[in-house]
Formats: sequence, structure tokens, C-alpha cells
Amino acid sequence: MVEITRIKEDGVEMAVVNGSETLISDTQSALDLMATVRYETGCHRVILNKEAICEEFFDLKTRIAGEILQKFINYQMKLAIVGDFSGYSSRSLRDFIYESNQGKDIFFVSSEQQAIEKLSRV
Repeated sequence: MVEITRIKEDGVEMAVVNGSETLISDTQSALDLMATVRYETGCHRVILNKEAICEEFFDLKTRIAGEILQKFINYQMKLAIVGDFSGYSSRSLRDFIYESNQGKDIFFVSSEQQAIEKLSRV
């Protein structure tokens, strides 16, 4: 079951997506989620819990992260992924998260409040 809530911060609308199962496991499921969010909320900014994304996403060798995040950028959707990323030992993943957080489209944050702050400023 997926629950999508629309919130507004500093005049910026964003969708908070919560679900009990994995919502993104490949590019098609990412596209499906983006379409659902746009249809149900009209939002171009999405907050998603880390648990809603397949674990392979966080293994950069699979290339799933790059493929999925490129879809978000291509479709002009900004994304904040909320979770604890400290358990990953991969230096390349840590670098990837750092670089993403320096941009304006994809953010990896530890709380929903941080996600709201990031997405309301870009």
C-alpha cells in the first residue's frame, strides 16, 4: 500500500511517499512512481524513504542508481531520499551521496525535515 501526502513549505509543494513495500526496483518502477505522484499530487518534488528503494540501488556496480536517478532528472523531478546511509562502507557510494547533495536535483538526507528544507530551496 502506497500513501502519498502533499505538503507545502515556503510556497513549494512536494509529495511525501510512504509505503510498506519496495516501490522502486528498476527504471520502470521509478517511472511508474513518478507518474503516480504527478497524477495524484501535481508535485515535481518527491520525498521517499530509503526502505522504498531496492537494496541493489545502493551497490553502484549494478548501475541501477544512475539509471533511476537519471530518469528523475530527465523528467524534471527532484528527489530526496530519507534514511540512514552510515551502514554502507562503499567509498564510491559515500562520494556519490556527497556529490548528489551538492547539486539541485537529488538529495540523500537523514530526516524528513531535512528533505523538506532541501526541496523547498531548489
